[in-house]
Amino acid sequence: MKNKAIHGGDIYRNQVRLDFSVNVNPLGMPDGVEAALHEAVCSVQEYPDMEALALKESLAEKLAVPEEKLLFGNGASELLMAVVHAMHPTKIMIPSPSFYGYQHAAKAAGSKVIPLMLKEENGFLLTEELFTVLEQERPELLILANPNNPTGVLTSKEYLKQLLGKCRKTNTFLLLDECFIEFCEGQDTMLSEIGKEDRLLLLRAFTKSFAIPGVRLGYLVGSTEELLIRIREQLPEWNLSVFAQKAGQACLSSENEAYLTETVRYVKKERQFLTEELQQMGIRILQGEANFLLFYCEENLYEKLLRRGILIRDCSNFEGLSQGYYRIAVKRHEENLQLLEAIKECLKP
Repeated sequence: MKNKAIHGGDIYRNQVRLDFSVNVNPLGMPDGVEAALHEAVCSVQEYPDMEALALKESLAEKLAVPEEKLLFGNGASELLMAVVHAMHPTKIMIPSPSFYGYQHAAKAAGSKVIPLMLKEENGFLLTEELFTVLEQERPELLILANPNNPTGVLTSKEYLKQLLGKCRKTNTFLLLDECFIEFCEGQDTMLSEIGKEDRLLLLRAFTKSFAIPGVRLGYLVGSTEELLIRIREQLPEWNLSVFAQKAGQACLSSENEAYLTETVRYVKKERQFLTEELQQMGIRILQGEANFLLFYCEENLYEKLLRRGILIRDCSNFEGLSQGYYRIAVKRHEENLQLLEAIKECLKP
């Protein structure tokens, strides 16, 4: 049996023709972004802008937030690590199942992880149990994703506002990972709360929305500038390459507004198609949103599909999930058809 990676995208150690383990935009990289990356080659003999001023100005205008509330990183994962090292929290609360990187960052900072196991019988939803544990444990930091990975569950803005009220009482910072929010219809982002709350950090990335995981570009939107300064001190100098900065500016072009709108429509349609087809095969689908879906199947699909050159995410190493849980990305229709056909073959007696 091959070793299963802690993240998706392990195409370098496997013979893969279709990668369903990583969740990036199925429409692919926009033409303007590709052109910007080619143009950036002309700047490689110069150091990149250490403050990424042009990119910061463009993003601030796009999000309608002050530039001082933005901080860029070499991917969201670099920022996640910088946050925990800047805060040095004694306790970090992390509901599970969730992205492994949160646990990894907590361990790297020497913080005690306060777990909260989300239950499948509740649809992996956050409930008032979170409020209770928060008041009991009073962690300095709470890390959540909206929508959550790998479940795809989208938490309502009303619930999150309630949660922020509890965080004020317990002196807890909320780090909210919104890396997949742009794939969700309605996009219940908490951006509007940045100017109102002083204990909120939003974590986002260009990686997923614009299909550029190899570029590495993430950002924080912070309600407290003093904390952002401390986080910045944890980052290396020149952490954003000229490629990342040029690609980011191209992503923010008004030309891509239609691209993002079409992305939401396409993902919703293909996600529903995959759900219905898998259910007809007797596979249990977990309700969620975003550009991926979580399902349960007793068959060892990971190994069987890998032998057919298809990589999916085995979720058995997520805390709170057991053997038999898998996550697949929503991809192009023709690719989704190939996956479904391969799964049918795997399920044959």
